[in-house]
Amino acid sequence: MCVTVSTDPLVDQLTEAFLRVRAGAPPLAHVPEGCEVPSDDVAYRVQHATMHAMGDRIAGWKVGARTPDSEPFAAPILAATLFDGETVLPPGLCRLIGVEAEIAYRFGHGLPPRDAPYTTAEVCDAIVSVHTAIEIIDTRFATAGSQPALDHLADQQSHGALFVGPGITDWRSLVPVEERVILTVGDKVVDDHVGGNSAGDPIRTLVWLAAHAARYAGGLAAGTIVTTGSTTGTLFVEPGTRVSATFPHLGTLSLTCG
Repeated sequence: MCVTVSTDPLVDQLTEAFLRVRAGAPPLAHVPEGCEVPSDDVAYRVQHATMHAMGDRIAGWKVGARTPDSEPFAAPILAATLFDGETVLPPGLCRLIGVEAEIAYRFGHGLPPRDAPYTTAEVCDAIVSVHTAIEIIDTRFATAGSQPALDHLADQQSHGALFVGPGITDWRSLVPVEERVILTVGDKVVDDHVGGNSAGDPIRTLVWLAAHAARYAGGLAAGTIVTTGSTTGTLFVEPGTRVSATFPHLGTLSLTCG
């Protein structure tokens, strides 16, 4: 794991703090004194400095929003934590295992930076398939959800791993806010409802992400997977737990958590 270099001492200090935890140091009770994250931009620069220092490529993104009208937020996902078609969380990869059922979109061609913003139609035309996904929530902090929102945003928005399961290519008929989701832990159904994503229709967040990725990461590359936020909330489970997420129009993804 290499040391990041930037021109902002605050970004450097936060990045180094997260890198130390990723290298095996104890998780953080909070950010170092005087290093509270002051803005979205600083959080995003810490994200990307950390990803760059880890020396892996961005293979996906997570994007979401707290309401259907609020500003979205995002974090890059590295190839090492993206499992496309796999069904076992490698033991020890995540310290905490918070399970979320999500809907993920695969981009068939890239959306590179350009002067004009991408339209909704252009973003939709770039999507080739939509999938059932399970995101594993983890954190470099001692306790999940314990810190100010910007601090968690800087920590890759609490990403641990993303598993991508079955999907469809005829995706335009899918209505995510009307899609049923079933989350099963072991043999017990723990969640069964319609909709559930606080962002509402995820297409709005994908259009926002196209501009965001252009600013911070050179755009969205062909083949990128974007997961669009929890439909079930976060359920923390023990290693070895078997979980399944089902969206009837997409299919079921079953996962052994380490």
